[in-house]
Amino acid sequence: MANVVVIGAQWGDEGKGKITDLLSKSADVVVRYQGGVNAGHTVVVKGQTFKLHLIPSGILYPETECIIGSGTVIDPKVLLQEFDQLEALNVSAKNLMISETAHVTMPYHRLIDQAAEEQRGSSKIGTTGRGIGPTYADKSERTGIRMIDLMDAETFRTQMHRTIANKNVILEKLYELPPLDADAVVDEYLVYAERLRPHVVDSSLKIEDAIKRKRNILFEGAQGTLLDLDHGTYPYVTSSNPVAGGACVGAGVGPTMIDRVIGVAKAYTTRVGEGPFPTELHGEVGALLCDRGAEFGTTTGRQRRCGWFDAVIGRYAVRINGLDCLAVTRWMSWIP
Repeated sequence: MANVVVIGAQWGDEGKGKITDLLSKSADVVVRYQGGVNAGHTVVVKGQTFKLHLIPSGILYPETECIIGSGTVIDPKVLLQEFDQLEALNVSAKNLMISETAHVTMPYHRLIDQAAEEQRGSSKIGTTGRGIGPTYADKSERTGIRMIDLMDAETFRTQMHRTIANKNVILEKLYELPPLDADAVVDEYLVYAERLRPHVVDSSLKIEDAIKRKRNILFEGAQGTLLDLDHGTYPYVTSSNPVAGGACVGAGVGPTMIDRVIGVAKAYTTRVGEGPFPTELHGEVGALLCDRGAEFGTTTGRQRRCGWFDAVIGRYAVRINGLDCLAVTRWMSWIP
């Protein structure tokens, strides 16, 4: 298997979770390299349904190491909910590692995301409202909170008082929302920190060690090629790079370490939220695809827009990602 990247070749929701789960059986390490809780995939194993947003699906295999890379943004509250969900289904998260340099989604990120989307009105982007864009914005502005900051109580408290003082101005003056209590946020997140502490590591070092030991590594992204910040249907895109090149940045490996890139596409096309969709169907056939394919978002539950397979964006995905092969899903969903 060697080192393989799995990417979505459309607008996300192509069924990457199923392909990742299939490949995870042969992987020693599974790395999630970008995105946050705005993504999600559903995997059914032995009759049990797992809805995962941050934890790689490789966690279902006891011998597989799973790493959430530095290119992701992590909502600790949601991550711990996933821990609890897995535990309730008798799945251990002991093999999960979290990059110490991954950025943390905070309460003000969610509030700003939702308020900004509402303020856009008819020009809305169609975000999930989970705070992903504002988290990446803070990362780019170099004012973000990283997992390593969360692990140091005093550093975190100092950063939070300064940051929340600034964010409260935005919340109150721009969006007319009530201010946040910095101490309350700190106290809440330090509880999360203690549960996550055993899992926080230098992820790039762990991946390098796995490469040196010639272990099979699977790199999985969220969303899809046409939602890429640089190469997607901007501005109706996500805030990170789901394309294959994003795996190197988000995981912390050089491009020469990647042996193969696998694209995943549906036999038809879907997208969630706003933005161009050339092959979209609005009539009975589109409704049939939605019904047969159970096309509702894992994260938001929103009904997906459905359309015919788009070979133009398929060819584009091959070029942007350097695909070696394509896994086609849902090819029987529309057949009566």
